[in-house]
Amino acid sequence: MLIVGLTGGLASGKSFVGSELQRLGAHLVEADQLGREVMEPGAAAFGPVVQAFGLGILAEDGRIDRARLAGIVFRDAEHLQRLNAIVHPAVHDLAQARYREIGAAEPAAIVVYAAAILVETGGYRELDKLIVVACSPEHQMERALMRPGATKADVLARISRQLPLKFKLEHADYVIDTDGTVADTLRQTKMVYESLRDIA
Repeated sequence: MLIVGLTGGLASGKSFVGSELQRLGAHLVEADQLGREVMEPGAAAFGPVVQAFGLGILAEDGRIDRARLAGIVFRDAEHLQRLNAIVHPAVHDLAQARYREIGAAEPAAIVVYAAAILVETGGYRELDKLIVVACSPEHQMERALMRPGATKADVLARISRQLPLKFKLEHADYVIDTDGTVADTLRQTKMVYESLRDIA
């Protein structure tokens, strides 16, 4: 089994590339989805997150309101650090469990682990290869502002909390540039997948 990291800045095209790698035959494990799972009521991070940030982050149904929580943590580096210290270990454990499940069913599988801050956390060191998705700051801002409810201030706050792209590129085994056409991104993604398939 080959475990490959997929990372890049906010709105760089990670999800698109991840979906295409999955379509080509890879197993996609997304840190964002695991993060949602570990913060569900009764899951590993739910109690500690509520304890750290208060009952005000809960929605009427008793679940954590992710938008409300994001509004708190992305404007304060200390809050973000506290949240990450709770959520990341729980996500890591759940990801390991998923890898074991996939490996048991398909020993020669390619598993793509998509996460925005793989380089920042050092998590890339545990993986066999790293794909970095890259685009210009202009495209990044344009795409991020197309998301529902996005504001320029929120987008800039999120981008400022992420490591500059040049540092991520230093650790990349593969780079997929999403500044061009969709067809060009698909072509690069297929080339990367074929290279991974050869290794796996």
